[in-house]
Amino acid sequence: MLVTSVAADRIRSLDGVRLDLDTGVTAIVGPNGTGKTNLLEATYFGLTGRSFRTADRRDLIPFAGTWARCRVGVRSAEGVEHEFMSSVSRGQGNRFNLDGAAIDRAEAIDRRPMVTVFSPDRLDIVKGPPAIRRSHLDSWIAARWPRRAGTRAAFGRALAQRNALIARIAGGHGDRSQLSPWNRQVATTGAELTNSRNEAVRELSAPYEKAGSELGLVGVNVLSYRPGSTGDRDELERGLEERLEADLRLGRTTWGPHHDELRLELDGRQLRRFGSQGQQRLGLLALFFAERDALLSGGSAPPLMLLDDVMSELDGERRNLLVDRLLEGGQSVITAAESNLVPAREDVKELRVLDLISIKGKGRALPAENCSRAVDPPDGLPGEPDRDETAGLGTGSVGTEGRDSVEG
Repeated sequence: MLVTSVAADRIRSLDGVRLDLDTGVTAIVGPNGTGKTNLLEATYFGLTGRSFRTADRRDLIPFAGTWARCRVGVRSAEGVEHEFMSSVSRGQGNRFNLDGAAIDRAEAIDRRPMVTVFSPDRLDIVKGPPAIRRSHLDSWIAARWPRRAGTRAAFGRALAQRNALIARIAGGHGDRSQLSPWNRQVATTGAELTNSRNEAVRELSAPYEKAGSELGLVGVNVLSYRPGSTGDRDELERGLEERLEADLRLGRTTWGPHHDELRLELDGRQLRRFGSQGQQRLGLLALFFAERDALLSGGSAPPLMLLDDVMSELDGERRNLLVDRLLEGGQSVITAAESNLVPAREDVKELRVLDLISIKGKGRALPAENCSRAVDPPDGLPGEPDRDETAGLGTGSVGTEGRDSVEG
């Protein structure tokens, strides 16, 4: 499935901007502050109904404006055209449509391409705490095996119930005998989550090593999984019972997959602690390409890759290696401040962002001084009340970012 066009109306600094995507690599080039990242965000918003930059979709609305909207055209493998529309209004909430009819975001996953987003902020997947990497891995699992999409949430609910009961018991308001069913539930869902993560890392390890080498990450590249417990349900349940006194003392569950770690290593050292900024960037890209390759090997379509400011800290050789990788298949959009940051290739379609915002005198960037005038939302904008959650890169995209909902 391909994305054919993006039309952004009053999304941050953009108004009336249309972008036609190439079937391969599209490079958007222009000075800082001209809306390149906003175009990628608009594309993501149009396809998923969320933002990869903020948990509150209302942040997409220009200052003192009242609404934002993006329409994204897609073409199926059979050549059938569809249009996604996502909008947000300050007073009337959000709307997410396919061909003019409301659609649930979970249902939409099967009708659009998956999306992978690289941005400087996403380096937290490499540099940040283990919770972010767990969340990212679980998102990829949901994309690879859709029937397992609810495993993480099921474990999170069981863990939350057990933690609440532990807090009551520690405060003298609960009975230890009540823990048994929640121990079993945490053990059952936790073992399923651990085994899924273990299987996912086994699939990703070889592609990660290969992608890291091809992108110029010199050394031994290893993606490893360090479980915080066990994948055997009975053993996990016994461990919960054995650690009960420690749990009561600390007021939380100390044993389980909410303590797992996904490690990106170079020559035996964690990129998180010892990698340079450039090495961490290449490690993250290697992870994304490994995820893409594993999805392709599993029979899934390649994700749309949105790569923001990806070239700025790479040398010329590694920029060429990155473009080589992108041209192997799938659709991608990259941004760069200057043309010389994007290797010149016949198969790379380069667009100047300043041209995009002035096509036919319609598209434009909204300067801050022009964003103070409020306008009425277009017909059909009202939607459900705003109940946004932490944004994800998600099965929607390949990978998510944000808070880990199963922390103990």
